[in-house]
Amino acid sequence: MNDETFTHSIRKLLKTVGVNTQQEIEKAVKQALAEGRLQGDESLPASVRVQVAGLALDLEFEGDITLE
Repeated sequence: MNDETFTHSIRKLLKTVGVNTQQEIEKAVKQALAEGRLQGDESLPASVRVQVAGLALDLEFEGDITLE
C-alpha cells in the first residue's frame, strides 16, 4: 500500500463530499426559506453517514446546522 496515495484519495473524497454537501444544503435551505417552510432562525439537526464497501466501517456523525 502506498500511504501517500491512500491519504490523498481519502482527502480528495472528503473534499468532494464536503463541497457538494455544503452546496446542496445551502440550496435546500434557500428553497425552504423561499417557500416559507423555514423562518430563518432555526437550528436543524443533521447527520452524515460514511460507509466503505469491503470494510466493516459504518460511521455516523451528528450535529446541528444553525441558521441564525
